[in-house]
Amino acid sequence: MDAQKSLTVRLLFFSTCYSLSRFCSKLKHLDLTSCVSITNSSLKGISEGCRNLEYLNLSWCDQITKDGIEALVRGCRGLKALLLRGCTQLEDEALKHIQNYCHELVSLNLQSCSRITDEGVVQICRGCHRLQALCLSGCSNLTDASLTALGLNCPRLQILEAARCSHLTDAGFTLLARNCHELEKMDLEECILITDSTLIQLSIHCPKLQALSLSHCELITDDGILHLSNSTCGHERLRVLELDNCLLITDVALEHLENCRGLERLELYDCQQVTRAGIKRMRAQLPHVKVHAYFAPVTPPTAVAGSGQRLCRCCVIL
Repeated sequence: MDAQKSLTVRLLFFSTCYSLSRFCSKLKHLDLTSCVSITNSSLKGISEGCRNLEYLNLSWCDQITKDGIEALVRGCRGLKALLLRGCTQLEDEALKHIQNYCHELVSLNLQSCSRITDEGVVQICRGCHRLQALCLSGCSNLTDASLTALGLNCPRLQILEAARCSHLTDAGFTLLARNCHELEKMDLEECILITDSTLIQLSIHCPKLQALSLSHCELITDDGILHLSNSTCGHERLRVLELDNCLLITDVALEHLENCRGLERLELYDCQQVTRAGIKRMRAQLPHVKVHAYFAPVTPPTAVAGSGQRLCRCCVIL
């Protein structure tokens, strides 16, 4: 019965994609997130009739391979946004097909496509010069070669998500920052090799930076935050800064951040050298900022008979 049901579902999705292809030739936006029965044949059907497609979300459609992507992009050459999160069978050859046909692409999401390597990213960068947003989070094989390709080929880049890309270093981000001056959002969580040098380069070359995640970047220090807070982006643009588990950050960094008058949210979970007093002093200067921090209770909470619901004494939103 399960096999029969699975076959029925696959046929249903194929029929749906065929109908879209036949009757929706002007379709521009299609979201198929988590439609796990979508196959390469489904994409071939879409490509044959929906040639005006500009946005396609195939996240977590994990049956798709390079063959499906090739069929798709041969027909849908006007794609501007392609989301492939969790398409775990995709390899570098799929990106080669995208590079060959999708020259209008401005947004590409490859989160958790763990088979992707530098070779694939380099090909995308060489063929998609209009790229503005790229998510590579969870593509753990990538090195500075990918950042170099981005810096040399994609000057319009505004958003880069590279969380858990643990092989990336200061050298790669230095080249990126010196060439991609439009950057507005960067997620560098668990890029564990980067140091204050990366922050210095971002501070100098990326004046539009609004959101920056450095969580678990344990080599970042107060000095890096000093450069960031004294920069143009720090004074005028920075809205969100995430420093969870940056173990070298102290209250001194919070003093530097008082220069970031537009800061709206600051994450400090497990920054063990940051104190309540330091946060209080900063918020006296920046009363609008939301600070998320963790402080272990000095003594265990005591139960009070008849009391209402108690808030956790560890997680504090100040």
